[in-house]
Amino acid sequence: MSDDKAIFAANKKRFLGAWPAIAEELTGYLKDAKMPENSIQWFTKSLDYNTPGGKLNRGISVVDTVEILLGKQLEGEEYYKVAILGWCIELLQAFFLVSDDIMDQSVTRRGQPCWYRVQESGIPPISHVGNIAINDAFMLEASIYQLLRRHFKSHPCYVQFFETFQDVTFKTEMGQLIDLITAPEDKVDLSQFNLQRHSLIVIYKTAYYSFYLPVALGMYYVGITSPALHEQAQSILIPMGEYFQIQDDYLDAFGTPEQIGKIGTDIIDNKCAWPINIALQKATPEQRRILDENYGVKNSDAEARVKKLYHELEIPAIYQKYEQESHARVSKQIEQVSETPVDGAPVAMKREVYAAFLRKIYARAK
Repeated sequence: MSDDKAIFAANKKRFLGAWPAIAEELTGYLKDAKMPENSIQWFTKSLDYNTPGGKLNRGISVVDTVEILLGKQLEGEEYYKVAILGWCIELLQAFFLVSDDIMDQSVTRRGQPCWYRVQESGIPPISHVGNIAINDAFMLEASIYQLLRRHFKSHPCYVQFFETFQDVTFKTEMGQLIDLITAPEDKVDLSQFNLQRHSLIVIYKTAYYSFYLPVALGMYYVGITSPALHEQAQSILIPMGEYFQIQDDYLDAFGTPEQIGKIGTDIIDNKCAWPINIALQKATPEQRRILDENYGVKNSDAEARVKKLYHELEIPAIYQKYEQESHARVSKQIEQVSETPVDGAPVAMKREVYAAFLRKIYARAK
């Protein structure tokens, strides 16, 4: 295991260690309200099934950001407080995923049935989750604000924490709306696709909550409130998030299941992904006909014809050029970040916050 992987594994283990106490606190709200025992069991299962199962990159990045800005490893109660902010992002992620799976009628998530498809709840008298997952999603989101009220009401940036979560949530939901109406799985219309639309989808649906939100929370936690510095953070992290999603789209089309840990389905699922938008830009009328006839068609032969065309259009080479240019552009922005405290902040912004994010994603293979 490389040093970076070993460090991340240790950080993840430590972060996961904070979850049981947070989950117990959240279920405690139901106990205090004298809710029936089966409702407490249900909420407990929903929390544990949907929240801690992913990579946890977003939540851990809050801790990483604060530790870089303060120049020290967090310990004890201070670590726990910052971990709560990180777990608030993971609760937001859980809310998005549970809702998204219902909207997309997805079957599996993280190698297990989507929450709404769980057939054996184990909590009488309900045998399967079904549409109760809609309310569960609402409760996952509401848990964020319960935790913020309990732990950060006296923090100088309490209002900023609330407003940032609410603003980023709304932005993400706008991105989801664009995605849903641009590429419905049952109606393929490639005339709706273009790179500008793709950019809007990935910026609003992914970049704000996956890249800006963890850093913004860390900045507010240590007292960096300057609007100019938060605008600068967005100017660096939103393009980084767009680059990350384009990587994801590229790997879905060109990565192997062994490499990326899943079977790519963007072509079959009619996703408004980066490769198809590049292909639409470059295609001849005959190549466009092949795309129209095969994209979004649910069989492997049609998918293979699209992938063959991607290679003919040299999309891998276009991607390599895009990746190098994106890395150079973001790296230059990072170099220009001032490390002098602004507006009376107790600490300065650190270039390493952004550099660490970039190292995690540049030239990744999964």
